[in-house]
Amino acid sequence: MPTDVIAKDDPSTQSNSGSLGLLPLTALVVGSMIGGGVFSLPQNMARGASAGAITIGWLITGVGMLALAFVYKNLSTRKPGLDAGPYSYARAGFGNFVGFNSAWGYWLSAWLGNVSYAVLIFGALSYFYAPFGEEGNTWQAIVGASVCLWLVHALVLAGVRQAAIINLITTIAKLGPIFLFIVLALVAFNMPTFQLDFWGTETLSLGSITTQVQSTMLVTLWVFIGIEGASVGSGRARKRSDIGKATILGFVTVLLLYLLVSLLSLGVMSQPELAALPAAASMANVLESVVGPWGSVLVRIGLVISVAGAFLSWTLLAAEIPFRAAKEGMLPEIFAKENDNGSPSGALWITNVCVQIVLIVTLYANSTYLALFYIASTAILVPYVFSGAYALKLAITGESYGSQEGRGGDMAIGALATVYGAWLVYAAGPAYLLMCAILYAVGIPVYLWARKSHDEKAFAPAEVLIAIGLVGAAIVAAYLMSTGAISAL
Repeated sequence: MPTDVIAKDDPSTQSNSGSLGLLPLTALVVGSMIGGGVFSLPQNMARGASAGAITIGWLITGVGMLALAFVYKNLSTRKPGLDAGPYSYARAGFGNFVGFNSAWGYWLSAWLGNVSYAVLIFGALSYFYAPFGEEGNTWQAIVGASVCLWLVHALVLAGVRQAAIINLITTIAKLGPIFLFIVLALVAFNMPTFQLDFWGTETLSLGSITTQVQSTMLVTLWVFIGIEGASVGSGRARKRSDIGKATILGFVTVLLLYLLVSLLSLGVMSQPELAALPAAASMANVLESVVGPWGSVLVRIGLVISVAGAFLSWTLLAAEIPFRAAKEGMLPEIFAKENDNGSPSGALWITNVCVQIVLIVTLYANSTYLALFYIASTAILVPYVFSGAYALKLAITGESYGSQEGRGGDMAIGALATVYGAWLVYAAGPAYLLMCAILYAVGIPVYLWARKSHDEKAFAPAEVLIAIGLVGAAIVAAYLMSTGAISAL
């Protein structure tokens, strides 16, 4: 176990020198989870599943994500010295290379997610200005997204606390259109429409119930990414106890909103009608069918506010994880640079340059919001799986537990979160897993660079096998992509 990771681990620690209280931390969790995904849920869920399968999908996700929320709550109090969320848990529990891959995967997911947000926001704005295009990947949209990217970059450089306050404001503002949608959809809800072909047996293209449920998994994972937001920002929290509270409070709030948005939509429009809507901002189309054009305008304005807030949240998170990892020698020192305002400037510059490059690539590769969020969702599976596994390991070994303290409940929670993570890996499917292997393999030279700069051994024997496996999977993926056997769409 890396001793430098746990040097600060003191269960008696009750507060930090940070400046984020319960409300900003909760807003960071809610703001990270509620981005553009909720506005696209009606179409994204109905695209491959019936109402019955979607309901099962939400039940699985609710239980699995609740377990993960409790994992982060428990770890934040049992291991207060580990203040970089999923990365630090993976490293403390399973070694340097696994920890690095957790940080690398989380970082990839964060900034790829921001690319998808940028594409989504301008796809929504195409309702007002057609040249942006429904998919948000025309040159006009890319220019607009690039301007927004560097404005947010400047804001975060001005100071993390100032950015967190603005995130709190945008989080409150974007909830208004969502609540209004829920109320109006509830009024317009029609039970016969909801029950029409409830299990998808009449729509042969949907497949079996298992296939339909599997199709919902990456969508539900995508909209819940950010549940660890308070844990990632724990190093800047005012009180350790607020981290767990913010995680659970944020999860419950968001779960209720997601359930209502997706299931009520199925009582307003049928599954085939929802599936045929544009992927971006399908909530706007649903509300337009109920109240007319003004409903679509309102939702799109809400989406712009929401995605702007989520973009800001994920810019903070995307910089924080590599910054913390670099501080502990897992990433090159350039990621650990701070400016005079205490912002992680090195990680922020590298992150946003990557976002800018991929934004330009989307123009020529014609990448869509759905393709980007599927890849981003798959990339974050490694951090989530190892977070659950670390909580399970602590409960089994008794580390950080008193001699008379019960461990059965925490053991069950850790096991459930780990099994849920493994199910998500299966649900992601081989195509996205192989494509993510390329992204993970690219990180190996970066890891070697970081370890060499600290004159430390790069790999333990078992870690060599992991690295070889990643490179092998990346080679297979590159070949299959070159032949067209797999693709992001």
